[in-house]
Amino acid sequence: EVQVVASGGGLVQPGGSRRLSCEASGLTFSNYGVSWYRQYPEKGRDWSAGITRCGAIRNGMSSVKDRFTISRDNSKNLVYLQMESMKSEDTAKYYCYVGASDGYVTATGYWGQGTQVTVSS
Repeated sequence: EVQVVASGGGLVQPGGSRRLSCEASGLTFSNYGVSWYRQYPEKGRDWSAGITRCGAIRNGMSSVKDRFTISRDNSKNLVYLQMESMKSEDTAKYYCYVGASDGYVTATGYWGQGTQVTVSS
């Protein structure tokens, strides 16, 4: 059974940083591109960043590409999203998608359960 677990969310002060983690099991992780998305309440999911199987980075939204960095450690089946200089508009639920790195979702991909990030003083 494939499991994708996102973690690391919480309360962050404006200007602060946070690192999210996405761990996958039950599949050959190094065969998959991975993306991070974020979702505001009652809105769709916006693609934040993606990383290919080999570690090439694909940037998503322009509002985050200079502040968010995606990386992966295939030896640990982990993908990270390092978020810097955080703003109130970064407050959202963040989802990890294992299956593609380019912002497209397919029927053969896997979603994590999401982790809430709140930026507030």
